[in-house]
Amino acid sequence: MSELERQSFERTLAVHSAPTLLGIKCANLISVAIDECDMCDYTQEFEYRSELKMRVLCKCHDRRLLYVYHEMLLRMQLSQPEILRFLSQYGYTENMDLQQKLAHLASRMQCGNFPHEIGVFLGYPLADVQGFIANHGKNCLLCGCWKVYSDPESARQTFANYDRCREILCDKLQKGCGLFRALELSKEEL
Repeated sequence: MSELERQSFERTLAVHSAPTLLGIKCANLISVAIDECDMCDYTQEFEYRSELKMRVLCKCHDRRLLYVYHEMLLRMQLSQPEILRFLSQYGYTENMDLQQKLAHLASRMQCGNFPHEIGVFLGYPLADVQGFIANHGKNCLLCGCWKVYSDPESARQTFANYDRCREILCDKLQKGCGLFRALELSKEEL
């Protein structure tokens, strides 16, 4: 990967996954062009230098959906009893480890439908994920980073926190910092 490709990819990561990169959200999903860059070396360095991981969940035509996640936060999210019960409706079992759950999610994405349970894998409130499914994506109280069906005030605050993460991190990258240095500086600023 050239330096220019690396900088472009880091900007894409910052814009679309700053809250996860900064440790306040369990995961983000990013659509990237398959030919945009070769991520293998970058992914290894990224995982080595941070508590974050990346996984391609779906390859479609000329795009891939890249799942960026904070492993500890995701484990905590998915271990909640009400989320375990919810996911059991979609074939996830309590004895699945995190990688098996992600593999099951990826396999459900290959079936041509977008599995709406992905919302809990992205850290959305369970009530909002259930509301989205029950209402077929209509009748929400607020639309922002996700469609909100319960507690719009809390969601507004969360959206503002996510925006702040994005602004801080993108500012550091714009000033010439590499991603890992930008993450260190941004965490100090939060």
